[in-house]
Amino acid sequence: MNARRVVVVGYGMAGSRLAEEIRRRDRDGERTSVTVIGAEPHPAYNRVLLSAVVAGTMTPESTRLHDAGWAAEHNVDLRLGVSVTSIDRAARRVALDDGSTVDYDALVLATGSRAWVPPTEGLQTEDGSLAPGVATFRDLDDCAAILEHARPGAPVAVLGGGLLGLEAARGLAGRGALVTVVHPVGHLMERQLDPAGGSVLARTLGEMGIEFRLGRFAARYVQGDGLKLDDGTHVPADLVVVSAGVRADTALAESIGLTVDRGVVVDDSLRTSDHRIHAIGDCANHPMTISGLVQPAWEQAEVLADLLTGVDPAARYRGTPVVTRLKAKGVDLAALGDVHAEVGGDAEVLCLQDPVRGRYAKLVIRDDRVTGAIVLGSPDAAATITQLYDAKTPAPTDRLGLLLGRALSSAGPVAHSPADLPASSVVCRCNTVTKGQLVKAWRGGAATVPELATATRATTGCGSCTDAVCGIVDWLARA
Repeated sequence: MNARRVVVVGYGMAGSRLAEEIRRRDRDGERTSVTVIGAEPHPAYNRVLLSAVVAGTMTPESTRLHDAGWAAEHNVDLRLGVSVTSIDRAARRVALDDGSTVDYDALVLATGSRAWVPPTEGLQTEDGSLAPGVATFRDLDDCAAILEHARPGAPVAVLGGGLLGLEAARGLAGRGALVTVVHPVGHLMERQLDPAGGSVLARTLGEMGIEFRLGRFAARYVQGDGLKLDDGTHVPADLVVVSAGVRADTALAESIGLTVDRGVVVDDSLRTSDHRIHAIGDCANHPMTISGLVQPAWEQAEVLADLLTGVDPAARYRGTPVVTRLKAKGVDLAALGDVHAEVGGDAEVLCLQDPVRGRYAKLVIRDDRVTGAIVLGSPDAAATITQLYDAKTPAPTDRLGLLLGRALSSAGPVAHSPADLPASSVVCRCNTVTKGQLVKAWRGGAATVPELATATRATTGCGSCTDAVCGIVDWLARA
């Protein structure tokens, strides 16, 4: 029987993970041949870690997901630095800009998303390219452009007070740049935080040298001078970093007539309106998940690999409950579920504010289960609440103790040490790695954090679970 021809358009975090998952299930390529097309010339890398590159705590090379020989070793036809020019759905053929074509039985769009540049006068030239002194924050080339201008004492403006914008701002401030964040909403990270939480976060980052202009729009950019805001004030800037959001890259899907609605519309089998074409990651629009985060993309890759290889024809993607973490040095922030519930509504809502010490906690409970939370400056509470949220177990009756990270649940103590965690507890959310899987890998010979990362992929996503994995390694070593 001929191998099924799978062509993946996009060699980012979603496309590279899909190729990996297919080869995990079909190591020798007997059931599937895999071709991956990547527009960037680089090997696949972890975009989540780009803020660490800007901060100087990681090199571009250390963010790579694959080395140069990975594709050949795993029987993957990898084509870098080429783009798709057209797709013939009837002939099931993909044409590339180097003149070659690739035939497919199943096509996967993993084209990701593109940085959105607001229509501020001066940010772009007449041909649509970025003006000198302006950079987006989306890929490795963007990091290189940012670092070229990020000198100690240099004024830098960041457009956007969302997750990526704040990570860029913190990294640049750590390098000694004089950073001002301009954000059109009245508080930071409005998708993940309520106004009170955003206020405490702004105060915390302000103590690290970052200034904020909230509720303001950039009206005009002048190279070498900076930004004029909509209220007439001025923000000096040798560099403007645009992190004002992203848009799903659906141009290719639209060009071949697929159904698109803020992303390529997919069902639970991750099929588009053409059932021979699938979409995953940031470019896909599934009703039960949020785009722009790594965990949903990697879970989608696992489901689709099951389907394409025939390992599990019943596999379906049902959505991902997402926990957002801000990866900024000196800031510990987790937000999950319904963060915008208000006191007096249909949920039990508790809040704790300690802005002087940079702490804020909000807990949303329905039917005695955690359905939403914001936890800033209290990592123990964040770990406990996330554990309850994942397991959907009853919340402790001592709600205040839960907010402080020292509560008892109805089933006994909430785990604070690796020994207390149940085997089913998810340690690495990006890769859905449980404590039990880590223990099994340890017993199989993976005795260090890097070895566990190789065996299970824990710590290879956003990196926020590294301390927990280190704790499990130390506990296992002592035990």
